[in-house]
Amino acid sequence: MNAQPTMAQPELRHVCDLFVDLDPIREMGAGQAGQRRIIPIIGGWVEGPDVTGKILNLGADWQTIWSNGVAELDTRYAIETNDGAIIEIRNYGYRHGPQDVIAAIARGEEVAPNAYYMRTHARLESGDPRYAWVNRTLFVGTGARKDGQVVVSLFAID
Repeated sequence: MNAQPTMAQPELRHVCDLFVDLDPIREMGAGQAGQRRIIPIIGGWVEGPDVTGKILNLGADWQTIWSNGVAELDTRYAIETNDGAIIEIRNYGYRHGPQDVIAAIARGEEVAPNAYYMRTHARLESGDPRYAWVNRTLFVGTGARKDGQVVVSLFAID
């Protein structure tokens, strides 16, 4: 019998924090998989050791709220870095938690991020050679919903 190689455990490296400004929710009604809504992304900023800049006024979160209360997050937007590069971000994830906590978030109340689950996985893409590394890196994020804003800490999986 051959011994199995020991695989390296992935490490997470903090890349940046995304402060995503949102327009009001636009309810679409019931869809095939749940309650559908669109949340326009209208700007924001990015701070971090590897990426800094602004979030452009384009894109949206196309959410589905499942019958069990889980919010399926499906976003696509863009970052303009401080040095002039454009980076597209596609971020997919889930948000769920106790019903009273989710209701408080919906009312725009400040809720501790550890009171609920909000996790994402992201794909970034840029045609700028200085950011070619984002095209071949996988990312995960942990987030929080605020009144009019989402904050996501983005980590590269090394």
